[in-house]
Amino acid sequence: MSWAGRSAVEIASAVRRGEVSAEAVVEEHLGVIARRDPQVGAFRLVRKRAVEEARALGERRDLADLPLAGVPVAVKDNLEVAGEAMRAGSAATGVTPEPRDHETVARLRAAGAVVVGLTNLPELGLVGFGDSVHGIVRNPWNLSRTAGGSSSGSAAAVAAGMVPIALGNDGMGSLRIPAAACGVFAVKPGAGLVPPPGDDWDGLSENGPLAAHVPDLALALSVLAADPALAESWRGGRRREPAPRMLRSVWAGEDEVWDAPAPPAEEEPFDLRIAYAPQPLPAGLPMDREFRAAVRGAAETLRVAGHTVVERERRLPFWLGPSTVAAWLSRAAEAVDALSRPAARSAQGLDRRSRALARGGRVLRSLSLDGARGRARWQAYAADQWFGDADVLITPVLATVPPAAGGWRERGFARSALANIRFAPATGPWNMCGWPALAVPIATHSSGLPIGVQLVAPPGGEPLLLGLAAQLEAAHPLVRPPGMSA
Repeated sequence: MSWAGRSAVEIASAVRRGEVSAEAVVEEHLGVIARRDPQVGAFRLVRKRAVEEARALGERRDLADLPLAGVPVAVKDNLEVAGEAMRAGSAATGVTPEPRDHETVARLRAAGAVVVGLTNLPELGLVGFGDSVHGIVRNPWNLSRTAGGSSSGSAAAVAAGMVPIALGNDGMGSLRIPAAACGVFAVKPGAGLVPPPGDDWDGLSENGPLAAHVPDLALALSVLAADPALAESWRGGRRREPAPRMLRSVWAGEDEVWDAPAPPAEEEPFDLRIAYAPQPLPAGLPMDREFRAAVRGAAETLRVAGHTVVERERRLPFWLGPSTVAAWLSRAAEAVDALSRPAARSAQGLDRRSRALARGGRVLRSLSLDGARGRARWQAYAADQWFGDADVLITPVLATVPPAAGGWRERGFARSALANIRFAPATGPWNMCGWPALAVPIATHSSGLPIGVQLVAPPGGEPLLLGLAAQLEAAHPLVRPPGMSA
């Protein structure tokens, strides 16, 4: 039986029952990576020691209790993995191995996952494209196109069937953009649910999972958030109390316990008020008509499922766009400047694109135009006012199909900034207010590339997003990219 291409839920269940060893699962996935990644370029580093770690996992006394037992995962190369250098897509970063795992990586390992590799990203995660000094991440659906970014390699690895789950992060759309470009699911959690990256972009960036199936996404999010109720929330969109019979938790402390709660015999009604906005962007920012149609299609699917659906014709406020761009460029300047500080290495090896974006950010900061005022306004009350009485909002993720895969690193400020703004302007607002958002593959574009829609909810709405994503997945089943099954 082949385990590559199987869901994380299936793999973990089989490993826990002793039907297959974690070592065999990991070896098979490493073989798939060896065959497919030379075309895609998802990985900067494939960890051969993962086989040894899987073998050791098989000897754990608590193997039968691990929710991610033997599941191969990929980790974005801007998160610490013990024993490996963290390069963040740059030649200017250090090569010293990290002494310990980032907390999210540690939680995945504690739950039984095996880290098979570190995935490529654009330098310092600054842009929505997948090229860096370490290689070009290509879209598995069309190798001439970008996989999006900045969690480029993580999305491409899942889409190409090289891993069932990957870990990334999202500062202005960096999970949702590549997920939509590559036709997989990704969730940016709301603020405070999952431990953020070390450089969290002043609270804009959140760590989160990517997966090929909603149950896998929910399971990974539950591990990352140390919230076992999230693992089954996709069944009805509501958090549940743990079942009376418990097992010791791998998420929490020694005094807490976990068991995946079985769904009740009868689900509670799952009837939400859903607003859909096929064109939420201010005037002057166009939106692909097929992406708009996909939002309407997703809304109709959920209306048929029993939800109340209304169209949101109002566009996002014009002032929010410049504030979001200013916040992005200011964070770019901070990230680049951090490499020039005495404790860090020289920034001389940075790409032209990164240096140009950082210069733009410094100019804006010198003029006190760093987006902070607009962010505070949007976060305090304007997002609530614009969102209105809806429980969930549906919008496009991208505004255009993914552009060409290469040739972006050495572009200057104007071309780099404009390319990013035109490609994915609909994701950043939800980082600005810290609300959860989830990307769902919903259709195929006439170009042959996947189309994703974005589900957004107010704080605490992750279960609602997972429940709706599961309904959309059931109505629009996943299709693998052509040529990625050999």
